[in-house]
Amino acid sequence: MKTKMVVLAGLLAAAVPAAFAADAKTNWEDHCARCHGATGKADSKMGQKLKLRDYSDPKVQAAFTDEQLLEATMKGVIVDGKEKMKGYADKLSADEGKELVKLIRSFKS
Repeated sequence: MKTKMVVLAGLLAAAVPAAFAADAKTNWEDHCARCHGATGKADSKMGQKLKLRDYSDPKVQAAFTDEQLLEATMKGVIVDGKEKMKGYADKLSADEGKELVKLIRSFKS
């Protein structure tokens, strides 16, 4: 009986974070849109200031793999020793990061 309870507790603990995971659109709005724009075009004030790439451009999309995009999302981006984008591993689960990659891919015209 004790073993069954331990297993059940483990299953419940694993399920709880998934129940509270935000969808990709919500995560985009909360963490990404300020700079990258609502539709990934980098048409926000911050996106223009930072000269971010337009994710609706197929050429921009072809310049990186899903794995590179996921790594940038989770770990951040550092160029010439300077942090250009903070990572979101402390705010997003691995699955949420993967869903954001899918959302970014959907911006392609």
